[in-house]
Amino acid sequence: MKRTLLISFFIFLSINLIAEAFLVSFNARSESDKIILTWQTAQEINIKEFVVERESSNSSFVEIARIKATGDNSVYTYIDENAFKTADAIYKYRLKIVEYNSNNPTYSMEVVVSHSPSPVKRTWGSIKALFR
Repeated sequence: MKRTLLISFFIFLSINLIAEAFLVSFNARSESDKIILTWQTAQEINIKEFVVERESSNSSFVEIARIKATGDNSVYTYIDENAFKTADAIYKYRLKIVEYNSNNPTYSMEVVVSHSPSPVKRTWGSIKALFR
């Protein structure tokens, strides 16, 4: 029985490593009043879409965007314009990689970015939030 568990663990570990191998890079940077995410793939076999997820100090990961996969050797950019409501915020981002015909998504590594938007943008973001 111990041997079966050990083999199952290695198979699970190998599958997870292979599933993430196609993602070449994933980066986030704060620029003015927005956060810019970029990622690059080497190979996209059976990949349907990328779900961008954000976590702040006050919440767990939440979906903020869905980006359709475009094929091998692609570069993607997503601009998070809603990360301006607090000063000196630390955000974590990750990609949920969704395959066709699979209920088991793979997650990228997490990237962390410190964001310091202008006071004007923070105030405007707070005003907009009141009317939602």
